This record gives sequence, structure tokens and C-alpha cells, in this order.
Amino acid sequence: MKITKRLFVKLAGATALAGALAGPAAAWEPTKPVDFVIMAGAGGGADQIARFLQSVAEKKDLMNRPLVPNNKGGGSGAEALIALNTSRDPDHTILVTLNSFFTTPLRQENLGIDVMTFSPVAMMGVDPFILWVHKDSGITTFEEWLEEVKKGGYVMGGTGKGQEDSLVITYLEQAFDLDIKYIPYKGGGDVAKDLAGKQVMATVNNPSETKGFYANGDVVPLLSFSDERMEAFPDVPTLKEKGADFSYYNQRAVVGAPGQSDEAAAYYQDLFETIYETEEWQNYMDTESISPLWLSPEEQKDYWATQVERHKELLAAMGE
Repeated sequence: MKITKRLFVKLAGATALAGALAGPAAAWEPTKPVDFVIMAGAGGGADQIARFLQSVAEKKDLMNRPLVPNNKGGGSGAEALIALNTSRDPDHTILVTLNSFFTTPLRQENLGIDVMTFSPVAMMGVDPFILWVHKDSGITTFEEWLEEVKKGGYVMGGTGKGQEDSLVITYLEQAFDLDIKYIPYKGGGDVAKDLAGKQVMATVNNPSETKGFYANGDVVPLLSFSDERMEAFPDVPTLKEKGADFSYYNQRAVVGAPGQSDEAAAYYQDLFETIYETEEWQNYMDTESISPLWLSPEEQKDYWATQVERHKELLAAMGE
């Protein structure tokens, strides 16, 4: 068939008419429940946040298919990273992360995980760390704590090995010439529980993980690892006030599996931006002492690259 200008116009008109009758292309939506993987055990900060996000999505009727929380905290989060990296359905697999998103691939190179291949979805905020002791220890200041630790035999617990808690504790050891026995746990909830039960002597839990025990008067905050004093703990000094130029925060983010389609990524980005802007999430950040930090997908990738380099340095300093 010879394509003349007249025929081209007719074909174009027919195509346009067909498009008009068919209507706009439907945006991508999940066709089955979404695997909402959590790279930590039950009860910790990541687990609490994931389940809260799921509850907001359900309450606001934001999804046509549910988010299904799925704890995979084994191997300092390696279990979760492997699950996403090998997912057969990346469009229906997303992950709630913490800083083990950076540290675990660095410590376990045999996993073959490159976090830069994951899909950025949402940075929901950053969570500071606090040094906690049991009330029965009688310790009320950081200086008293240092004296007690230097007596020897001091035991602390934290989430994972080579993860956030152990990095912070190792920094304290190196900065103040301390020797601390460290016991790794699968999640921050168990860490906080064992401090309240006096199975360990101190922790560096995030505030949300220790909130209930603090409210009951079981534990005492001595020091924060934030840049400035926290509004919820105005009488708790920062480590920087003690002369150490160090602060540390846990990312509270959602990422998609490698190979996730652009359409699915856009769906989840819109979903979690909507959740971020809800009154429920804003109140949650306030009550759980999470610092707001919304980042665009491009900014998230830049943040990841920066954090990978920073954690290389921190791990090297602790001999990892």
C-alpha cells in the first residue's frame, strides 16, 4: 500500500479515535498481595515502622492489594537482601530497611549484593540512637557509666553484628578506651526487653524500641548520638557535648527489589509519599522521636552512595 499524505491523515485519525474510545492507559497497580519484607526481627524499630505503615495504608484504603509484613532478620539482614535480590516478582516485593542495608553487603561480599541496583521508593525519616541503662544500676550520667565500664566485665546487647548498634558501641570503645562484651540479637525489641530484664547491662536502642520500658521507669537514658539534644529527651546530653565529634542515625526507608519496573516503582513512590504526608505518620515521627527526612528517588540514590562510603570507613575502624 502506498502511504500518501491523505492516507496518513486517515490512519492517524483512526488511531486517535481508537485511543479515545479505549481511554487512557491504566496506571500500574498490584495484582496480588505485596511482600513487605523487614530486614530485622519482630518487635524492633524496623518491624514497628513497617506494621505502622501497613496499618495506615489499610486505614486510608490506599491500596487495592494489602502489604504483608514479612520478617527476615537472619544474618544481620542478609536473609532479607537475598530475598529481594532473588525475587521472581520484583514488582510485588519491597523492603523496609535500616543501615544494615549498607553494612551487610560490605561485610558479606559473598552475597553478591549491590544496593545501588535496588529501586528507591521512600525515605521516611532517620532514627537517632540513645545509650540506655537499667534503673537498678544506679547510673544517671555518662561519666558514671564510663567509670562502671572501666571496672571490666561489662556486657551490652544490640541488633546484629557489624550493624548499627555494634558500630556505635565500637566507636565508644575506641573513643573512650573501653572493653565491652557485645551480644548480637535479631531485633531491637529483644535487645530492649533483655535490658529491662537485666540480661545485659546497657544498650543503644532507638527511642521507639525502648519507649514502653522508659515509660514504665525500667530504663534510664544517658546519652544521645544525635547532632542536637532531642525534644523528647531535653535533659539527655549528646555525645558531641562530651567532646566526641560523632553522631549516628538509622535510616527508616522503603526500597524496591532489583529489576522492579519503573511503573511499579512510581506506584510505590506515590503510595509512600502519600503515607508520609498523612497526619498519622507525622504524629508517629513526633511520638517515636524520628527525625523527618523526605528524599526524592534521585536524592535517595545519592544518599545511598554517601552512606556506603561512610560505612566502609566505620567498618574499617572496627576491624571489619
